[in-house]
Amino acid sequence: MRYRNLEECILDLEKHGHLIRIHEEVDPDLEMAAIHLKVYAAGGPALLFENVKGSKYRAVSNLFGTMERSKFMFRDTLESVQEVIGLRNDPMKALKNPFKYAGTGLSAAKALPIKKSGVPSNFEEIQISDMPLIKSWPMDGGAFITLPQVYSEDPDKPGIMNSNLGMYRVQISGNEYELNEEVGVHYQIHRGIGVHQHKANKLGKPLKVSCFIGGPPSHTLSAVMPLPEGMSELTFAGLLGGRNFRYSYEEGYCISHDADFVIMGEIYPEETKPEGPFGDHLGYYSLTHPFPMMRVHKVYARKNAIFPFTVVGRPPQEDTSFGALIHELTGSAIRQEIPGAKEVHAIDAAGVHPLLFAIGSERYTPYQQVKQPAEILTIANRILGTGQLSLAKYLFIAAEEKQPISTHHIEEFLGYILERIDLHRDIHFQTNTTIDTLDYSGTGLNTGSKVIFAAVGDKKRELCTEVPEPLKSLPGFEKAHMIMPGIVAIQGSAFTSYAEVQRQMDELSAAIREKGDMPSCPLIIVCDDSEFMSATLDNFLWAAFTRSNPSHDIYGVNSFYAHKHWGCDNVIIDARTKPHQAPPLIPDPEVEEKIKRFFNENGSLQGRLNT
Repeated sequence: MRYRNLEECILDLEKHGHLIRIHEEVDPDLEMAAIHLKVYAAGGPALLFENVKGSKYRAVSNLFGTMERSKFMFRDTLESVQEVIGLRNDPMKALKNPFKYAGTGLSAAKALPIKKSGVPSNFEEIQISDMPLIKSWPMDGGAFITLPQVYSEDPDKPGIMNSNLGMYRVQISGNEYELNEEVGVHYQIHRGIGVHQHKANKLGKPLKVSCFIGGPPSHTLSAVMPLPEGMSELTFAGLLGGRNFRYSYEEGYCISHDADFVIMGEIYPEETKPEGPFGDHLGYYSLTHPFPMMRVHKVYARKNAIFPFTVVGRPPQEDTSFGALIHELTGSAIRQEIPGAKEVHAIDAAGVHPLLFAIGSERYTPYQQVKQPAEILTIANRILGTGQLSLAKYLFIAAEEKQPISTHHIEEFLGYILERIDLHRDIHFQTNTTIDTLDYSGTGLNTGSKVIFAAVGDKKRELCTEVPEPLKSLPGFEKAHMIMPGIVAIQGSAFTSYAEVQRQMDELSAAIREKGDMPSCPLIIVCDDSEFMSATLDNFLWAAFTRSNPSHDIYGVNSFYAHKHWGCDNVIIDARTKPHQAPPLIPDPEVEEKIKRFFNENGSLQGRLNT
């Protein structure tokens, strides 16, 4: 559907049963987020909040809450977008079948941004405090814009075709920010806007930035798309939306004519303020750290503007649907960017960045009597050096050989690896390197380690389906539970230092070793609560891989070093909560009680959800 604005999208969703209106007054301080979380968890519709306390503007959430709804919004353009992305990755397709792809070039040309003049007549100047100031979690540092489209241009090559449109969270109240005058922009220097700021800093000039909020949903999705080299986000927005991105400039600031809100401002060299805490996609709070501060120049709002938002928390959340849609649009691109890679899957249940599964080709040693990972290690290093994939901590990679495998069948794929991996040979660490800024399992902000588990060849072991005898009645550890074949959770006590942990792990390894070999259980997870860890596969994926730093938290039974390579008989991951880690996200029970009125008799959501 070719929406001209967000209002048209909302009316279309409502007409087809994908959206409901909430008429009652709702507090943007925790209530709106709590309602969203409950509706999302139930697979419910998009929500239009018509009466936001403290603001005359409406707000909408859960637009992308299901894959069905996400695809529905782009039902007229998805196929052509996939074709254009495919051509960017493999232009020979067009040469082999020119008539089939003749229309895609035309549709891409139509998607080019169109420059207009002046500020749109239906825009009014407002202040940030006029917008819904939405706070999602009890410990959040203030109100945040969670679906911003942050626009900047290359200071060396200004112009819209050299711009960056990214989704970097924006704090608009709280901490040391002066309301209506300053906002915080959370991004890292390697991101598109960070490159622009670095260039502006070298020139000694402030970077002009525009933050667009709302507009057609294609604009929101474009801000998070990993696009092929040379394709701008704004061209993609036009292509996906079936309508050119329309813009103009005022005093050097770009204005999206289709946005519902536009915040314009400047980021000065080395000017930062504390940003956070913020409930983030790993399921914990990202803590307070200095990030660039933007001085607000002007704020505009469309007449009858609608403020889109989402809630970020332990997956799955609305951004899970973002990821699924992005994968559907760009899934073939990974084969072009990383030769030899057949699949790369960022595991959503683990918070996306901590854990990757991959499948690669293995052609280097076809005639060796003993097969071992070779090409897939080259591919693994390429994966861990590519874009946001480089933020991963754990990479499990296998060579597809005699039987088809899929990274999307999580338990089967993990079992396939564990059946085949040589634990003496096929574990490879990268230490003192970068991880996700939001991941507090490491040794500092954006600092931690990585590990590759690689597997090729025939099955080496049968995986246990019951807790092995050596894991029962261990001193200092208790309540052993099966997570899945080959993986057992055991519960450990609290600790205060890594020196204490090392002693505990040495004692655990010795106790297991004394009871005999245990080849059927290649992976042991030490945790705070083994019943929680083993209750669901998602609990395991989340807790094990968000609460561990490979270099510091992986131990082993009969572990050894040989020529600086580490190996063991059984891997132990210490996934207990560490003293330095950020607290998990816990809803406010008082707010949970308050929002029941929306789901009770006569409430806007009564009878619409199973609550």
